[in-house]
Amino acid sequence: MARARFVLIASANQPLSRRPLMSSTPGRKPLYKSLYVQVLTAVALGVFLGHFFPQTGADMKPLGDAFIKLIKMIIAPIIFCTVVVGIAGMEDMKKVGKTGGLALLYFEVVSTVALIIGLVVVNLLQPGSGMHVDPASLDTKGIAAYTAPGKMQGTVDFLLNIIPTSVIDAFAKGEILQVLLFSVLFGFALHKFGGRGTMVFDLIEKTSHVLFDIVAIIMKVAPIGAFGAMAFTIGKYGVDSLFSLGKLMGAFYVTCLIFVFGVLGIISRLHGFSVWRFVRYIKEELLIVLGTSSSESVLPRMMEKLENLGARKSVVGLVIPTGYSFNLDGTSIYLTMAAVFIAQATDTPMDLTQQLTLLAVLLLTSKGAAGITGSGFIVLAATLSAVGHVPVAGLALILGIDRFMSEARALTNLVGNGVATLVVAKWTGDLDMERLTQGLANPTTIEAQEPEVLLDQKVATMAVPADAR
Repeated sequence: MARARFVLIASANQPLSRRPLMSSTPGRKPLYKSLYVQVLTAVALGVFLGHFFPQTGADMKPLGDAFIKLIKMIIAPIIFCTVVVGIAGMEDMKKVGKTGGLALLYFEVVSTVALIIGLVVVNLLQPGSGMHVDPASLDTKGIAAYTAPGKMQGTVDFLLNIIPTSVIDAFAKGEILQVLLFSVLFGFALHKFGGRGTMVFDLIEKTSHVLFDIVAIIMKVAPIGAFGAMAFTIGKYGVDSLFSLGKLMGAFYVTCLIFVFGVLGIISRLHGFSVWRFVRYIKEELLIVLGTSSSESVLPRMMEKLENLGARKSVVGLVIPTGYSFNLDGTSIYLTMAAVFIAQATDTPMDLTQQLTLLAVLLLTSKGAAGITGSGFIVLAATLSAVGHVPVAGLALILGIDRFMSEARALTNLVGNGVATLVVAKWTGDLDMERLTQGLANPTTIEAQEPEVLLDQKVATMAVPADAR
């Protein structure tokens, strides 16, 4: 069926809106050209190959690694351009500080709720009870890399690490928080020297759209990356490992669903939108994350889609990158559930006071290891050591299934950061609610699969005189 096409009309620091451009367009793309179908098929093929041909599946790892590296290659410059254009184009600079403060407040409250929910569910379902594992009998060689001294950053080290040694070093290593800090400072400075209309501003804005077009090119190989990553996971760890600790995995996945559709669902409803429709809106990104176990693999496209839903560029540029360090809801759920599971499995009693102590320690340690590879295990090891009465050796119990639980962590983190961006944008008055409602109720094919095209249309319409729009 034909549908109306829409063109975006906005400046870089204004919410997006749309109006019909022409009455109709050709029908939908063929199903096989849908990114959603391509990635879903690739994931299924990856599971098949990894299960029936484990060695061949494990050898597919470079395909997944290559795709993630391609995305990471573009993340730092996209964050820089988005944040600079968003801040330098703002009229009220005080809103930048307000946005950042509200975002951090939201992150702290919601991640605390995630920790508490994980604690409650693991006590109700008792996935580790009856295992009677002796910690002394566990092979701890596999967890040595995560429990080595110095792996866990302290709070002071974490804060100091936000300041880059040099700008080039921050971009070269892809340190998101360091790039974000420099981008905010650059945006403030550019605003002081004229902001919108200056040659530097125009150059950075045009560069951002070139970068998003590069993302569109990279996303064409997303199915290959998802196939390789899933084939490797199943080929190396095997489906059998899912059943040995299936009770914990099942409890964890159920808890993530409760959090997304319960907690985030309530938050979304209170702010005028449906989390169900939001999940449907980002289904392509969720499938890519499912295949790659990396929420960073879709960061650029999430920024595009949130802008297209009506969130102001400056809010998207600040909240999403910060959320990747401070708003890891899925990881928070995992930490409390894994810690209490180990105690249950090793018959280590934990009274209410000890569990509240665990919760308090996790509130601090979960922030200190943000951005570190294997951060879940590092934080868990540091927390168990700090709490004292839960054996660190118990980490060996969940090492084999951690890779399978990472998908749920990444999916929950992705949805959580998307909802956080829309909520903070609503709080600061930087969200076009009409555009949000329209976008979630009936997303067009181009919105779902080629969000960068809409951003390109926005640039084109900016040159149209106001009386002609």
